[in-house]
Parts: sequence; C-alpha cells; structure tokens
Amino acid sequence: MTDRTPLIVDVDTGIDDSIALLYLLAREDAEIVAILSTAGNVPTAQVAANNLAWLELCGRTDIEVAVGADGPLSVPLRTTEDTHGPQGIGYAVLPTPALRPSGRSAADAWVELTRERPGELVGLVTGPLTNLALAIRRDPELPQRLRSLVVMGGAFEYPGNTTPVAEWNVSVDPEAAAEVFAAFSAVPAERAPIVCGLNLTERIVLTPEHVRRFAELSGSTPVETIGVDDPVGTRSAASNPLVRHVSDAVRFYFEFHRDHAQGFIAHLHDPFAAAVALDPAIATYRTATVDVETEGRITRGQTVADWHGMWGRSLNARIAWDTDESAFLEDLITRLSTLARLFERQSERTDR
Repeated sequence: MTDRTPLIVDVDTGIDDSIALLYLLAREDAEIVAILSTAGNVPTAQVAANNLAWLELCGRTDIEVAVGADGPLSVPLRTTEDTHGPQGIGYAVLPTPALRPSGRSAADAWVELTRERPGELVGLVTGPLTNLALAIRRDPELPQRLRSLVVMGGAFEYPGNTTPVAEWNVSVDPEAAAEVFAAFSAVPAERAPIVCGLNLTERIVLTPEHVRRFAELSGSTPVETIGVDDPVGTRSAASNPLVRHVSDAVRFYFEFHRDHAQGFIAHLHDPFAAAVALDPAIATYRTATVDVETEGRITRGQTVADWHGMWGRSLNARIAWDTDESAFLEDLITRLSTLARLFERQSERTDR
C-alpha cells in the first residue's frame, strides 16, 4: 500500500469539483479526512448535498462532510448555475443521499483537524477561500500546522474567466483570498501555498473523446458518444452508473464552453489541483508574493504576483507554471475508469 496523503478538501462542488472528488476517491494514495462545503458555484446547502451524494454513490460513507459559510466575508454571494447547472452537477441527477453533514462547521473542522494532526494534513481548496479565512480568523496559527496548502484560484499573466482580470474562485470572495495569502506569508518559503491558476488549468482540456475512452475502459456499454450537434441536454445511456453521471455532468460543461466560443470542451481546473496536492512534482513552479485586489473598480478580484520582491514582503506562493497535461488527463481517465469498474462490481453484489 502506497503511503497515503491525508487531505482536507474544501469545495464549492460544481462539475469540475465533482470530477476532482471522484479522482481523489479513485486514488489509493489519498486519504480524504474531511470534505468541507462552501458557497460558490451553487449555494452551500446544495454543495453539501452534492458532496454527500457523490460519497454515498461511491460507498464512502466514512468521510465527514461539513457545512461552511453561506456566503463571502463581506459581500453578497454570486453563484454560477449557468456554468454548472441548477444543482451544480450539470445534467447529472444523483440519488438523494441518506447521509447528513457533520455537526461542526467547516471553519471548526479546519481548526480542529489541524490541531489533532499538526504537520500532517494537506489542505486542498477548489472553491472560494471563505471557510479557510474564517478558520484563520479563529486560529491564526493554523497555517503553521498545515503540511501544505494547494489552492485552485487566480490567474497570473493571463486573463480572468469572470472579469477581464479575475478568476471565479477569487472573485467570489476577494477579501477571503487576500486574508489567506497574508496569513501564509508567515510560513517558511518552502511550505508556501501552491496556487493553480487559470494560466495553467485552462490547459487541462477534456474532450468528448476522453469521455468515450473513460467509458470504454470502464467496460460500459453502449459506446459513449457526446456530439457537438446533439440536442441540448441529451442524457447518457451508459450501463455503468458512474460513467452515466459523469457523462451527464460534463456534457453540460461542454455545452457551456461551446456557447462561450471556447470550443466543445471542458476545462478541468479542480482535478488538476487535486493531482498536485498528491504529487506536486507533476508541475513546475514560480515563486512570488501574491496579493489580491479588493478595492479596484475594474480590477477587483485580480491576483497580483510580485515576482521580483518589489513590495519587500515574504514569498507566499508557489505558482504552478507548467505540466504535462496529456499525462495528467491519461492518469485521470485511467483512475476514474478503475473507480467505475469497482462501483459496478459493488452494485452487482448489492443486487444479488
């Protein structure tokens, strides 16, 4: 058994967060200690419901799901159902989970888990940084207790996807992101947070051919085809339930990207960040001091990197800069297909 990386996973579960969770569940070297839910792609209650549903579907009822903040630190919540669907998981319709969230808040979970296991836990945040910011307000020593932190957010020397300069996760709650980067300025430079921004994650491009191969490797029938000319909202007929749900989720994502002139594709920001949390060596990095614009009239939410120490402040970020995206996508498909085959075997045993 490979050494397992213990993870606190903080998500605003939309489509790519869902794929990230499934990817982590598929990896034997990942120990998901808790999944924390925050508002972002959809409201917090829906995020928690999605997390619980995916876990129950995969037979992982042993993992805690905690409910976090209902919205940003100081501004009203904006959600993005146009990107991720009314429930945040595209066209997928998951069974209503019997599981319920834990009794503690996401912020309390951050604090208590890092106190129980100081120096052991890797934090992975693929949504707004609200929960982590609240946790640090309660316990400013929290950054020192994390083994490392990986954040999907920001854009560096690259356009935003929400405004011309701002990436979605940061733009939802710029104040939280600014507080987190400031807090992590106190940790040693070698443990500075890894930041996976749009400059790299938009290179992680899923296509219908990837979905077809995922279904094929899973042993699912019939051949899984998602065509650009299919009627909007076409549902999968895959025999494997996990393949069917994933296909239905990403079809919505393909349609969204097509409708915004980006091609019939899906950017998998969050699964790549999940892979980096388990194996940082899959990427190369540039170090910088990062801050977040919270006041600008047209630049609010922009992540600004000081590459050359002009501010005279401590380094607080290792920005993921390059990777072999084809190798990552092949790994993703292979591992998800293994999970899908396992899921089908478990379902067959249950049906007997």
